[in-house]
Amino acid sequence: METPVKGLFSQDLYFRHHSSLSQKQLKAIDSFLITQLTIESDLLKKTHFFHERYENLYLEKEHHADLNLLIEEALSIVSGMINTPLKDLSVSFWFNLMQPGDRTTLHRHDDWDELVSGVFYLTVPEHSGNLVLHDKNQLIEIAPVAGDYIFFDPTTPHEVKPNQSKHHRLSIGMNIGLKSGLQYDS
Repeated sequence: METPVKGLFSQDLYFRHHSSLSQKQLKAIDSFLITQLTIESDLLKKTHFFHERYENLYLEKEHHADLNLLIEEALSIVSGMINTPLKDLSVSFWFNLMQPGDRTTLHRHDDWDELVSGVFYLTVPEHSGNLVLHDKNQLIEIAPVAGDYIFFDPTTPHEVKPNQSKHHRLSIGMNIGLKSGLQYDS
């Protein structure tokens, strides 16, 4: 399946953008998520169990103002990238808590009607695992940076190398597409 915005990533496999949220806001999101993700909360849904851990963690109900701002910012960035009104876009997102030794297996995000996939990095210790994009016969390694979004084509196979640090790494994965019933015109 090829996304309608395939040309967007034909020259560069990814687009990096730094968040405009303050360090205080990002730390507040990080603290909130670490608390929610490390307790056995009824609000937490876990999926994709590989290598003795759940790769994707979802909060059933979310009421954190700064996290909502971060997701709105991601939608706004993608809206500009694909020249689509913000009101026409929807986002699904999840959290990825990588403890020392954890990695994320090779996968793609082209299961539904995703237009752009992305990751946002909250906590990034040194050597906590690079994002690896697979493009035909080459691998492109992207070093994560706290406060950065990386956007890429959902059909691009990707993985995350093992966290070789002594601390956790926290990121937010996301898929952005059109709201139900809308079609992409470009």
